[in-house]
Amino acid sequence: MRVVEWVERRQVWVYLGGIVVGVLVGVVVPGVGAGLERGINPVLGALLFVTFLQVPARELVRALGAGRFIGAVLVVNFVVVPVVVAGMFGFLPDEPAVRVGVLLVLLTPCVDYVIVFSGLAGGNSERLLAATPLLLLLQMLLLPVFLGSGVGDIVEVGPFLEAFVWLIVVPLGLAWGTQVWAGRHRAGEVFVRKAGGTMVPLMAATLFVVVASQVSELEGDVRVVVGVVPFFVLFPAVMAVLGVGVARVFRLGVRDGRAVVFSGATRNSLVVLPLALALPDAYDVAAVVVVTQTLVEVIGMVVYVRVVPRLLPSVGRAK
Repeated sequence: MRVVEWVERRQVWVYLGGIVVGVLVGVVVPGVGAGLERGINPVLGALLFVTFLQVPARELVRALGAGRFIGAVLVVNFVVVPVVVAGMFGFLPDEPAVRVGVLLVLLTPCVDYVIVFSGLAGGNSERLLAATPLLLLLQMLLLPVFLGSGVGDIVEVGPFLEAFVWLIVVPLGLAWGTQVWAGRHRAGEVFVRKAGGTMVPLMAATLFVVVASQVSELEGDVRVVVGVVPFFVLFPAVMAVLGVGVARVFRLGVRDGRAVVFSGATRNSLVVLPLALALPDAYDVAAVVVVTQTLVEVIGMVVYVRVVPRLLPSVGRAK
């Protein structure tokens, strides 16, 4: 337990270490990328299983009735974010494939590790988890509209459905089954308690696998990367301010407000990457753009874990 406490107190440094090691491995041994890429969903699924395990099923059911919170999440993702992206659009590099990549990743709200990062910052993970099916459904329906005719017509929904099953349904079902076991048997209770101590190592492992598997994809496209990085850095900075604004407009409590800020800033890069890879050859640079956003975002989320609690400090009763 002392080891677990030590790691949790230094979790931000552990995450940064996972990112740095991932970059080094991806650059020095680029051939490992393909193998590690196949491990993204398993390690992310394990992380989400442990996350869901810490949230009682009854809390998730109760979260579905949080009308103001759900409304704030929808507004920040499908009203505020498109306006921000529209404002950035005219300044993007004048290449259709690059612009498609940026739109593809920035217009799709995250439905997986946002739950973990939000929880680490004291956000309401239960309510954010309850909102994920709706977020996933709406981005599936609206993405072709946002992209416009031509590109929008060739975007497939398969990766969205696959991600929903393997990253939400399966981990959540296993977590609920384990909770039932823990409620009836001492061994299950011990397992749940010990599993909670694996959260930080699993997050570090996820960051390592994602970064190490994708960083080699950036080689040869430095010009594209340099052209889009400023936008991917600016986006979470702007969304931090606007997310806080939305939370205040909806008069949300501290935990709900933090979750809304994270939802508005994190994007669905792990799910849309297969979409980008499936685009016609003329749009092959779009995948590089998505990978670049992934690398920028995982660093940004580590920063968010420290910054968001300062933007929305716990004063009085956090709801």
